[in-house]
Amino acid sequence: MRGFYIGRFQPYHDGHHAMVERIADEVDELVLGIGSADDSHTTHDPFTAGERIVMITKAVAEFDLPTYVVPLEDINRNAVWVSHVESMCPDFDVAYSNNPLVVRLFEESGIEVRQSPMFDRDRLEGSEIRERMIADRAWRDRVPGPVVETIEDISGVQRLQYVSETDSLSRYVAEDESLGEAEIGGE
Repeated sequence: MRGFYIGRFQPYHDGHHAMVERIADEVDELVLGIGSADDSHTTHDPFTAGERIVMITKAVAEFDLPTYVVPLEDINRNAVWVSHVESMCPDFDVAYSNNPLVVRLFEESGIEVRQSPMFDRDRLEGSEIRERMIADRAWRDRVPGPVVETIEDISGVQRLQYVSETDSLSRYVAEDESLGEAEIGGE
C-alpha cells in the first residue's frame, strides 16, 4: 500500500518527521508532496522546492521505506486540486493530513484520509521555527540533523533574515506610497 502526505515543509521539521515515522508503520511506500513548490525566497516560503527535496530525502533516508518526493505547484482551484495532485504523483491508496480543507477535498474524491494527533504542535510549527531563525534564536533542536545541514549549506538562515527585512521594507513602502526612492535607500 502506498500513502501520500503533503506539506509545505518550510522547513521539514520534527513534527513532520514523527508523522512520516508513524506513516511508515502503515504503508509499504510513501509519496511526500511538497506543497507550494512554486514559492520561495519569502518569509512564509523561504526554501525552494529543490532545497526541500534535499532536506526531506536526506531526513527520511533513515526509514526503510521507498519514498518519492514530488513538488506540487499551487493551482488555487480547490475543485480540481486532487486531480492535479494525482496527475503529478505516483498512484497512492491513502492520504494523510490534518488540514480540514485537504481532508475534505480528498474525501470528496473518494480517497481514504487518515488523520493523527499533531506532534508537539506548540514547539514544532514551521512559522515558529522560521521566526526563531530570523531572530537568531534556537531552532536546530526542532528539525532533523540532515535538515540543519541542508539549511546551513544553503545559508538558509541568512536568506530568511534578508527576505524578512526586504518583506518589511516592501510592506512599509506599500503602506506609505508618499515616500520617494531616496528616502528608502534608492538613488
